[in-house]
Amino acid sequence: MKFKEMPYERVDYEKTKKTMQELTGRARSASSGEELWQIHQEFYQVSKDVSDKMTIAHIRYDGDTTDAFYSAEQDYYDEVRPRIANLQNQYKRAIYESPYRSFLEEKIGKVAFVSMENELKSMEEGIIGLMQEENALRTSYNKLIATAQIPFDGQILNLSLMRPYLTNADRSVRKKAWKAFSDYFLTIQEQLDDIYDKLVKCRTAQARAMGCKDFIELGYRRMNRNSYGRQDVENFRRQVKEVFVPFAEKVHDRRRRRLGLSRLSYIDNEVYFKNGNPAPVGTPEQILRTGQKMYAALSGETKEFFDFMMENELLDVFGRKTKRQGGYMTYLYNYHAPFIFANFNGTAGDVDVITHECGHAFQGFLSGKDPILEHSDLTMETAEIHSMSMEFFTDPWMKDFFGGRAEDFLLMQLEDAIRFVPYGTMVDEFQHIVYAEPGLTPLQRRQTWRELEKVYMPHLDYEDDPFFGQGGYWQRQQHIYNSPFYYIDYVLAQTCAFQYKIRMDEDYREAWDSYLALCRLSASDFYGNMLKAVGLKVPFEDGYFEQIVAKLEEKLQRWPI
Repeated sequence: MKFKEMPYERVDYEKTKKTMQELTGRARSASSGEELWQIHQEFYQVSKDVSDKMTIAHIRYDGDTTDAFYSAEQDYYDEVRPRIANLQNQYKRAIYESPYRSFLEEKIGKVAFVSMENELKSMEEGIIGLMQEENALRTSYNKLIATAQIPFDGQILNLSLMRPYLTNADRSVRKKAWKAFSDYFLTIQEQLDDIYDKLVKCRTAQARAMGCKDFIELGYRRMNRNSYGRQDVENFRRQVKEVFVPFAEKVHDRRRRRLGLSRLSYIDNEVYFKNGNPAPVGTPEQILRTGQKMYAALSGETKEFFDFMMENELLDVFGRKTKRQGGYMTYLYNYHAPFIFANFNGTAGDVDVITHECGHAFQGFLSGKDPILEHSDLTMETAEIHSMSMEFFTDPWMKDFFGGRAEDFLLMQLEDAIRFVPYGTMVDEFQHIVYAEPGLTPLQRRQTWRELEKVYMPHLDYEDDPFFGQGGYWQRQQHIYNSPFYYIDYVLAQTCAFQYKIRMDEDYREAWDSYLALCRLSASDFYGNMLKAVGLKVPFEDGYFEQIVAKLEEKLQRWPI
């Protein structure tokens, strides 16, 4: 069914409450494992129905944040979603504590129960009000970002539509664009500070109510870190600083020389060639059709997947002025349908949507008919491997998107992925500092960010910019507001994607088969176990980066300066 034809009906909270309480009561009084399993399958269907209704509303609101009807639905779910989560937790506590738990564990797996424990320790009825407040604050941030109006080049542009100017080949255009960008953020800085300050305090209050030392502990539970902890992440960050940052700085210097600059300014940070970054050829519609041809050639599985996406209009990727910024993949269970949301803006990022978000969607398409719903409960450090690796697996078809600049794109893609690792790791360390010290002032948070930039990206020169130069860059990073502690998952996944990049250049088919196997494993095992099962190294191990860096240095020699 096409997405536009999918009917929408608001989740009736009172009806859902009654159904969930009945299921919980039956689970507590079940007289056998078989009976508990039957009840659990009924829970699956209720969960799917509720999730699909909320997801349809969410997508349609994001498509136009000024739509009065779906704005009201978004406000409704900001208030209702935590209450529904509490009902689901009560049910899960019943099966977690059931005398027939071992029977159910045989059906849904040990991972499901460890994840369930994280959920049970993440919320209780007493913090619903705080969770509602957090939802409302996130919505206010997203609306503030989505409705940006920046006067530039005789137009009024949002943040997404500014991007072609921010990466323009003409350095004078870039400089003016970044000034307009910075000026806009200065006008909303107090609002951004206020929203984030309230979010930090709200999340900290939730953590303390749940008996946690700080929100870091609660945040890890909410991210369902079910097989590693803070010390593992700290060890990974240490290796990034010691091994990867020096390598990344060499890559930045290669780029500086290619651009013919004596030093790199912040306005050059995402520019890779004197004649500008490669941009895809053709209209947005043509990019989608090129993507369809690419996936038809890649494999039988990817052909079936992308044909399904196109036939059912499950990609909302064209930019609009009142559309939420960013991109994501989500899933509609009853339709067995992934959905991709993004904002095309005429840059290479449009092709990234066709690869990155489609990596998520492809995995969801492969595993979406799994009868065990818990297997779809992916932890993000695993989910992002699917997306970031797909970016590399589709490299053989980049000439169809970029024509004569395909080689330029492949170099930019690799250098950009390298550039990302220090930045993403810095985002994670920043959040650990912020939530360990929730009393920091907005000024102190900006100073913290600026000091971290000097460690992770010492080449950066902000030229006294009044917003970015004073440590404000993080306020444009939506994950920091919306999804605390998510960002390190991108970094972990990027390093695994590097492993696939190295393998596919040696034996593409072997690497692809490994990738398919990982996609099909879904969330059926713990993170480290799944990586080892498909021949990937676990990022937390000492000495993890040495071989990866050496291989990446070899690959860069393909493009001499």
